[in-house]
Amino acid sequence: MKLTKPAFALGSVLLALTAPAQAVEAPLLADIEQRVSAVEGRMIAWRRDIHQHPELSNQEHRTAKLVAEHLKKLGLEVSTGVGGTGVVGLLKGALPGKVVALRADMDALPVKELTDLPFASKAKGKHMGKEVDVMHACGHDGHTAILMATAEVLAGMKGQLRGSVKFIFQPAEEGPSEAPHSEDEHIGALAMVDAGVLENPKVDAVFGLHLIPAFPVGTVGYRPGPILASGDTFAMKVTGRQTHGGFPWNGIDPIVSTAQIVMGLQTIVSRQMNLSKEPVVVSIGSIHGGNRENIIPESVELLGTVRAFDDRMRDDTLARMRTTAESIAQASGAKAEVKFLKPGYSATVNDESLTGRMLPTLQQVTGGKAVLAPKLSASEDFSEFQKKVPGMFFFLGSTDPKRDLKTAAPNHSPKFEIDEAALAVGARAMSALALDYLNQP
Repeated sequence: MKLTKPAFALGSVLLALTAPAQAVEAPLLADIEQRVSAVEGRMIAWRRDIHQHPELSNQEHRTAKLVAEHLKKLGLEVSTGVGGTGVVGLLKGALPGKVVALRADMDALPVKELTDLPFASKAKGKHMGKEVDVMHACGHDGHTAILMATAEVLAGMKGQLRGSVKFIFQPAEEGPSEAPHSEDEHIGALAMVDAGVLENPKVDAVFGLHLIPAFPVGTVGYRPGPILASGDTFAMKVTGRQTHGGFPWNGIDPIVSTAQIVMGLQTIVSRQMNLSKEPVVVSIGSIHGGNRENIIPESVELLGTVRAFDDRMRDDTLARMRTTAESIAQASGAKAEVKFLKPGYSATVNDESLTGRMLPTLQQVTGGKAVLAPKLSASEDFSEFQKKVPGMFFFLGSTDPKRDLKTAAPNHSPKFEIDEAALAVGARAMSALALDYLNQP
């Protein structure tokens, strides 16, 4: 993920010109900074402990216990087992007001860690029935530690708090680690929404962040409107009729049909979608068919992903994919079956009004280092919260400013690392966003 500074700086200036210079009163901001500094050492320790003991989606029992015990010590109302292994803490301020939610994801990935960290993971887990190595290769350990620290900061400011804060610690953001029991089974953010996490009391706005090595520590990336793409997984089976490789006319070759389908799917993007509006990506990640050079197989199976930033373009692309695959297969006498695995992730779309109102706070806590981020074609189920209430999701720089950003391992890499100085920036930002939002009329 390559990011270019000129576009960021221009965007931050454009939005900053329309917003007030001061977001959080100076005494409150100073209080936040002092409290974050006091908890920073333990926040780093929490992150390292979680990193050393990663858990896959809906298996975050140890992490959830650590979180719940911390929230209970702070005097919060704590609910566990929400939407699977999720934990929710409710902090009620001394003064009446709105309700703001802050979210962190807790799950790790089936990745073997290749860093030299003294607290590197050596953990194993079960993914789709197989034993795998497990690693926090996407920064969720940092997200969890940041929100634990934010809860402590805001709990200490309860007497000044106008309204309530919900701390949402979410499982399974990375998707399932075992086969779903049914096609309509919900996990992650959607399961928490189903469980009523945005109700009782009703949430008015929600904020989330993500560590990203493409930004230096101290910088945060924001974007009004779409910031992350939708993500849909599809499975396709192309069925022909098996025959000898020397006599292809005696059968129906699903491999040739599959090759034509793969190219046909790309013409949906290049010739049928209005890419001047929003980008769309269709990628095939797996093709399996046949087991011998001189046997044309009965069938070929494919797996792939679709990314989009606009829901109408997303739906249109999915519909055209089915039509394209079925028609191309039919032309050669084969049959194509296309299945979109549910639920897919919707695009993460930041509420433009909320983002504009919160930008001064981000500029304030970063010393003016809030920059306009590009759209990224990764996906996030934070979008499920944003479908229900206004939300803002932003990127938190995690690379040492002295390091060349091009050399930093990306998210999901076995060599993914963060500069832990980013954690304090995240805790200050989340604390200040919550206070700013609750203090606004």
